[in-house]
Amino acid sequence: MLETSSRLLDLLALLQSRPFWPGPELCERLGVGPRTVRRDVERLRRLGYPVEARRGPAGGYRLAPGAEIPPLLLDDEEAIAIALGLRTAARAGVAGIEDSSARALAKLEQVLPANLRHRVEALSAVATTSSGGPRSDPETLATLGAACRGRERVRFGYRDRAGEESRREVEPHALVNDRTRWYLLAWDRARGDWRTFRVDRITDPTPLGARFEPRPIPGDDAAAAVTASLRSATYRYRARVTLKVPAEEAERRFAASWGTITPIDEASCEYATSDDDVGWLALRLLMLGVDFAAHEPPELLAELERLERRLCAAR
Repeated sequence: MLETSSRLLDLLALLQSRPFWPGPELCERLGVGPRTVRRDVERLRRLGYPVEARRGPAGGYRLAPGAEIPPLLLDDEEAIAIALGLRTAARAGVAGIEDSSARALAKLEQVLPANLRHRVEALSAVATTSSGGPRSDPETLATLGAACRGRERVRFGYRDRAGEESRREVEPHALVNDRTRWYLLAWDRARGDWRTFRVDRITDPTPLGARFEPRPIPGDDAAAAVTASLRSATYRYRARVTLKVPAEEAERRFAASWGTITPIDEASCEYATSDDDVGWLALRLLMLGVDFAAHEPPELLAELERLERRLCAAR
């Protein structure tokens, strides 16, 4: 009986993790045969979980959308993970998420047993900060997330950093969070290439109902693909700088800084980076903490000279 109950919970968790499970794949994950899966599905239905079945070679199971689902039991680790996620959600860069997180956490604490509730309340020591930067719309995130999960094409309006508006039709593959900003990694159908979109610049995302076959993500890592895209982006001021450290040391010390590093010799390398704000570009170079020689653009050289005069005057 305990084995059956445990398997039912495993089956329910799997059904809730994806929109649809092919029958053979579900059997493989549970380690049982098709007849056992069918019996377990009937047990879930009797408990009130609306599991739909599709027959035939492409058959499988799914939970009916929009139905009232009885509450899932959470083990201690799952409850702690959810509570910690809710407490730190304020720094996720999503508009209005702070109040929603607080309401959800209050509901969670009400239904937890006393010993676990005390552990969750101890997480109140977790503090969050907000950068005050652009915030993504939660409905936009939900729409894009559902499209990624359901492998459904999406059309939306997009405003690039120059303020130019365009309409895009994409095959969305992943949402990536980088500190307080959200990015969509998608295949742009008109441009025939991968593109990274800032979610706070996306408007009116509309699912088109057309499915697509997922493409291999560059490097098989969505987060790494977005990071590489951000680092290789070019802005108004493009700097070319010689760093007086080996390329390996530069990569190790500040590989996360936007830009690319190219070896020159054993003791130096070239750093190429860019920004729309020449003042911030100069400060970024100073914060690298290594000796360097800037070559271009002229605006950067002038800004560095201005900073030099100010620093000398401060002595």
